[in-house]
Order: sequence, then structure tokens, then C-alpha cells
Amino acid sequence: MNRRMLAIPIAAIGALALALTGCSSGGSAAEGDPNAEFEFWSFTGIGQQESVDRYLEKNPDAKVKLSEVGSTTETATALTAALAGGKVPDLVMIQNDDLPKFVENPGNFIDLRTLGGDDIGDQYLDWAIDAATGEDGSIIGIPTDVGGLSFAYRADLFEAAGLPTDPEDVAEMWSTWDGFIKMGEAYTAATGQPFVDNVETSVFFAAVNQVTEKYYSPDGELIFDSNPEVEEAFQVAVDTYEAGISAGIAAWSSGWAPGKANGAFAVTIAPSWILSGLKNDAPDTAGNWRIASIPGVGGNWGGSVIAIPARADNPEAAWQYIDTMLSPEGQTEHFADTGTMPAAKGALESEDVLSYTDPFFGDSAIGKVMSESVLQFNSFYNGPDTSAIGGALLNALVDMEAGNVPPADAWKTGVDSAKAAIGG
Repeated sequence: MNRRMLAIPIAAIGALALALTGCSSGGSAAEGDPNAEFEFWSFTGIGQQESVDRYLEKNPDAKVKLSEVGSTTETATALTAALAGGKVPDLVMIQNDDLPKFVENPGNFIDLRTLGGDDIGDQYLDWAIDAATGEDGSIIGIPTDVGGLSFAYRADLFEAAGLPTDPEDVAEMWSTWDGFIKMGEAYTAATGQPFVDNVETSVFFAAVNQVTEKYYSPDGELIFDSNPEVEEAFQVAVDTYEAGISAGIAAWSSGWAPGKANGAFAVTIAPSWILSGLKNDAPDTAGNWRIASIPGVGGNWGGSVIAIPARADNPEAAWQYIDTMLSPEGQTEHFADTGTMPAAKGALESEDVLSYTDPFFGDSAIGKVMSESVLQFNSFYNGPDTSAIGGALLNALVDMEAGNVPPADAWKTGVDSAKAAIGG
């Protein structure tokens, strides 16, 4: 499911203005027919029909009306309008970046504890279920997946540059961000070519998701402009740029897919959901790529939840889908079919996940690397403007790489843009 982010360029990340009419606690589901037809809103481009087909194989009497609404942002916007008084779906997918604004109004959704029991959240990563939990304790969504972080790198290009190629050796060499930059300098000195695709997603986004506090304090206070952890992560990206090892090819730009295939860069950030896209973009490089842990400790990029609006017509039928497909067993099965990283702890610790490899990536220990990444991930509070702030900081780095912002001014540019984006 994680491939959804491919539909959203970084520049398009923005805040949603919600006109919600929620009450103080989530609603309860009425008794209903678990096999009644239910309407399911999903994102485009993530192959959700395949999941629905698997569900129907398991439950031949079930009936699902799947609507692929659009990108993650478009789906959230449509849900916002529906919650404000329109016709709501029975089941809806919400991407994690958009989730905080919906969690602010848990009464717009059924508290899934009323359907799955008070301990329903215990099956999932604490930080993943916490993100879908309202202040009143109601759980408005069940995590579908997470986006464990790794780096994908070209072993053939590393070998030509005289660098280690084994994933464990590479991970040790770039175990810190300073080590990553030094390795990049060695690569570029040996080849005359850029090391990493860009600094905004492959460096800053990875580093800033390793902090203990991000753009908000634990009690919800905005601290992005004064948090040294965020500024330090931003500086890592600036340092990478000034080292001259970035290709300056933005993610999802016109040069990004060709760059994966033609060696325009040797390293790119690789959350679990992006691996299939890399294979599709550069099929002739099969066997040349490897997967290794990123510098620092853990990380996550991506993930979503599935929720049932309080005014859903057929909540019992919607819940049956969640109970079947998002259980630890269901997520393990989905991982085996698609490589989508589970959010269920039991799935992450299963042999099916931990032993997962792929010959396209030289049989690297993908499952082990990704599982460790999300299990070590530092949880932090995401507020309603997290997405807008992150987009502004990322775009400042894009402008820096384009030569429009001097490196010394990039941090202030990003902070000022973020304040403007959120009306601060």
C-alpha cells in the first residue's frame, strides 16, 4: 500500500483546512450485516483492487464498492468535504501525513475499540497506533502499513569506485551521517559522478525522522523553528550539498527515473514502498542494487490507516474487511505478495518478513533491515501542520540545489516559508 506517495511530488505537500463537526468521542457501530455492500475510498496507484480481490476470495459473500479517489491529498480533501455534511464512505484510507487533522476530531469516526475490543491497538507498533488515537483514547484507524527506511545503492558502481559492496560493510562505513558524506566524497573523487540523488528526501527527510522531537513538542507546541534536532538534520543536508556529492535530482522529477537506470547517482533513499518503483524504473539494473541500513538509528517514511466514519451505512461490513486484511496474519500475507511493510508487531517479527530477500537487490536482507528500522524508530508527536512544515523545509533544500538559495540562507528560507504556510 505504501506506493501511494509516488503520486505526490514533494512540492504538492500542503496543509488541509478541515471543516469538521466532530464531538468529543468516537461513535459506536450499530448492529448490521457484515456481508452488506460497503463503499471503500482508497488512493490511486497502490493496487488496492488486488487487496479487495484477496478479501473477496476469503469472503465470497462479501460485497465491496472500491473507489480510488485520487492521490493521498485528494482523498483526504474528499473525506474532509464528506465529513462536513456530504455522503461518507463506509471505509476510508488516510495517509499518515494527513492523519493529525482527522485525529483532532475523533467523533467523526467510529472508535474501533467498540468493534475489535479495548486491546485492538496492542497488536500494532505503539507509535503507529498512537498516531490514530484521539485525546479521548478512541482509536479512529487501524494501521495498514509502515515505511521502514533504508538506502538502495548500486553495488556495481561502488565496486568501480573501490568502495565496499556488501550491505553490512556499507552500513558500517556510513553508520553516521558524517561517514555517509565522507563515503560520498570518496565515490565522487574516484568516479567524477554524484553519489546521492538529492539532499532533500534522501538526506534531510531521513535524518529528520530520527529525532526524538520534530516540529512539535510532546504537548503539541510548535517548536520546528527552535528545535536543534531539526536544524541539525537540515544542516546534514546542507553539508551534503556543499560536499559536492549530490546530483540535485529531485524525487519524482523528470530526471529521477532515468537516473536510477543510467547511473546518474549511486544512492537513493528507499522506504519499503518505493522498492517496487525502483524495479519498474530501472529493470535493466536487476542484481546491481543492494539494500542497507541508513546512517543513524532507524526511521520511517510512510504508512496509512483505514478508518470507518461515524455516519457509515455499513460499519459492520467495513470492520470485517479490517479484521480480515489488517490482522497480523493478513499483513504478513500482504507483505509476502507485495513487499508492503506491516505495522502489526507479530508480522514484523515473523520469519516470513525477517527472511525476505529479492534477487533484484542482490538478495539483500530487506526484511531484516526494514523491520529493524521501524522497530528502532523514535516516536515523536506529529501535529496538524507537520506536513506543511516539512514541505516548506524540503522545498527550501530543493531551491538550494537549484541554485536559487545560498546554503547559508537555506535554513532561514525554509523556516520563513513554513511560518507563512501555517499562518505563523
